[in-house]
Amino acid sequence: MTTPGRPTAAERTLLARACELAVRARGTVSPNPAVGAVIALGDHVVGEGFHRGVGLPHAEPEAIAAAGDRTRGATLVCTLEPCSHTGRTGPCTEAVIAAGITRVVVGTLDPLERTRGQGVRRLEQAGIEVALADGEDAMRAREVASPFLTWAATGRPEVMLKMAASLDGRVATRTGNTRWISGPEARALVHRWRAEMDAVGVGIGTAIADDPMLTARDVDTARARPARRVVFDPRARLPLTCALVQTVDEAPVTVVAGRDAPFAHVDALAAAGVHVVVTDAIHGAEFLAQGLDALGRRGVQSILIEGGPTVAGALLEAHLVDRLAWVVAPIVIGGDGAPAAVRGEGADQIADAARIPQPRVERLGDDVLVIGRLRPVPDGCA
Repeated sequence: MTTPGRPTAAERTLLARACELAVRARGTVSPNPAVGAVIALGDHVVGEGFHRGVGLPHAEPEAIAAAGDRTRGATLVCTLEPCSHTGRTGPCTEAVIAAGITRVVVGTLDPLERTRGQGVRRLEQAGIEVALADGEDAMRAREVASPFLTWAATGRPEVMLKMAASLDGRVATRTGNTRWISGPEARALVHRWRAEMDAVGVGIGTAIADDPMLTARDVDTARARPARRVVFDPRARLPLTCALVQTVDEAPVTVVAGRDAPFAHVDALAAAGVHVVVTDAIHGAEFLAQGLDALGRRGVQSILIEGGPTVAGALLEAHLVDRLAWVVAPIVIGGDGAPAAVRGEGADQIADAARIPQPRVERLGDDVLVIGRLRPVPDGCA
């Protein structure tokens, strides 16, 4: 295989457009990646597409169909390396070759293609010129497909930790009252995030204290199935009467339990329709890591974890958080007994504290959102 070239300035603009299209696929295509594609003939865009759902055409065939008979001699710009294998649909590489496309610009490589035949190599074997994005363009393309790329590289879902706290870092009053720290705009955003994720998780403390549903409400979504709801529960204490168990027929529930969880508790949850994962660990970092591994084996590629403080602290100390979203409400709760947002040992030195490089900061009504990556998206070339 030859070394791919680099995109032109015009192709970089088209790649940005392909990334915009790919975003529309979030929450609807897992376990497939979100992918967008644009076809240009000369200076004109003749076709666009994105992957709309599992079993439906991928982004490249969508764009080819939109272009019609204007694909001969055209350039295809796609966010992810075209697949060269047959799954629920045929290989995208063969559709590209059959369409007479002569140049393909790839935003980022697919790590699974290294074992499936390599899409870029197949295109080059057919005489198609291939260019591979780099720098910020590649980072943007990887970000669009980050859940898939993280899962493909690590076997675990991409973890987004969301916390909401007061100005003094509290997540509840000393009496345990939590509703509502954040405002309606922040809560609406969380529901949109839930709609985009494969799973939504909390620790057992939050599950008992708040009795949440963890479903996406008041969100217009095209997803075929609701997100899996996950409780990290070392002793399998989740009450059978809680909202999660009572609605297990509406959306699946998984309890991640430790090896010391009482058999009676595990059996009762399983009998109620809850999927129970029993790890070899008891609690802490290894317990969470094994739980995430188990979710990855079930095809879960993304999980939004909404606390509480014990789970948040353990995830951060174990470096298991990929993205951090922190909502700060303009209130001061106070009180020596009011729980802090993050528990655990914490950092010994400020230099060792978890830090978001180049965070994005935005207003959500009266609240402030600070969001960014703690770990970079895996590189498909690695």
